[in-house]
Amino acid sequence: MKPTASPKTYRVKSFGCQMNVYDGERMAELLAEKGITPAPEGEDADLVVLNTCHIREKAAEKVYSDIGRLVKAGDERGQKPLIAVAGCVAQAEGEEIMARAPAVSMVVGPQAYHRLPDMLDKAVRGERATDTDMPPIAKFDALPERRKIGPTAFLTVQEGCDKFCTYCVVPYTRGAEISRPFSDLVTEAHKLVEAGAREITLLGQNVSAWSGENETGHTVGLAGLIRTLARIDGLERIRYTTSHPADMDDDLIAAHGDTPKLMPYLHLPVQSGNDRVLRAMNRSHTAESYLRLLERFRAARPDLALSGDFIVGFPGETEAEFEDTLKIVDEVRYAQAFSFKYSPRPGTPAASMDGQVAKEVMDERLQRLQAALNRDQLAFNEASVGKTCTVLVERKGKHPGQWLGKTPWLQSAWFEADVAIGDLVEVELLEAGPNSLAARLREPVTA
Repeated sequence: MKPTASPKTYRVKSFGCQMNVYDGERMAELLAEKGITPAPEGEDADLVVLNTCHIREKAAEKVYSDIGRLVKAGDERGQKPLIAVAGCVAQAEGEEIMARAPAVSMVVGPQAYHRLPDMLDKAVRGERATDTDMPPIAKFDALPERRKIGPTAFLTVQEGCDKFCTYCVVPYTRGAEISRPFSDLVTEAHKLVEAGAREITLLGQNVSAWSGENETGHTVGLAGLIRTLARIDGLERIRYTTSHPADMDDDLIAAHGDTPKLMPYLHLPVQSGNDRVLRAMNRSHTAESYLRLLERFRAARPDLALSGDFIVGFPGETEAEFEDTLKIVDEVRYAQAFSFKYSPRPGTPAASMDGQVAKEVMDERLQRLQAALNRDQLAFNEASVGKTCTVLVERKGKHPGQWLGKTPWLQSAWFEADVAIGDLVEVELLEAGPNSLAARLREPVTA
């Protein structure tokens, strides 16, 4: 590659989970440290970082399609951008990307993106660079301090997964479970609040597996970290995602009842309602143990909103086994949920299992599942009408004087008022739709 001018503007495009969003924000901060500014909305950037997700089928092909669009747009304007591919596709297929896409200057995995500035220096000199090393947690020490942010922020506390579900690539692209040190997390949380955050969501591929030594030298789990963060002045709300049923201990259940700043919302994937399918997935829970676990959480926090993940059409799934999933949905009545067709990922055990389900069967099952989930989400919202609750104002709405924010149960609520982003306001929920609620301001709680 020929030497090129140092980029003046950048754009980071993140796909997939909240951890990718966090990683994208941190890469943007690294580029800002080098004096590169975000490209104005609607304008082409000198440097584009594609922060990829490898969970769904044809993820790599989507990356090549994005690269092709960037190259075509660059040809049309007479200036091709520098392109970096980051994230889990980069980790899994870095060498192939470099071989197949000459327009890509940098490939960097999710554990090595702190070295992106050095790679960029090489790219400007005309050198292509790949870094998919997986050092344990080292990147966090190299990242810049958090600067001014919005009222909500992500904080990665744990990375990797040791569960090896047979359908999942995460253990191969993110590595083994690693917990960030307690003191580092408390320090970063303080800085996030100083930068404007009023709500922090703790992130991990398996966040409930986090553990560390607290300020007194005692080993604590996620609940201990949450209780410590709850003492930070100015931090009003705490959430966490994503968890595994195997790591939900008694203390974390208790924290939902004794820590008011921990919001009444739990995302706990089940994936299937059938025990044979769960065993084939290498999930350590049964449908019954999952339901009993939810009962314990609801006993600790009766107003808890529940969310889950589902996969339909896992290899060998019969119609009767799929109907077991519908039964668990009917029993739990999720406030929100995410559902997907099974997608074979290269290198995972499930990809070579017998009994791959036909696409049209998966399509039909997914439609039935989503109809049930949508029914329950609307019912949860309708049951909220008449409640008074606090809403964290996150952004302006479409109309003058309209504002949008989240309830404690992670519902979107809109209302008209004279408020500002970051305010916590008390509202009455008036009218429910499938995805949001209309509300009326009562009085500011804090400003």
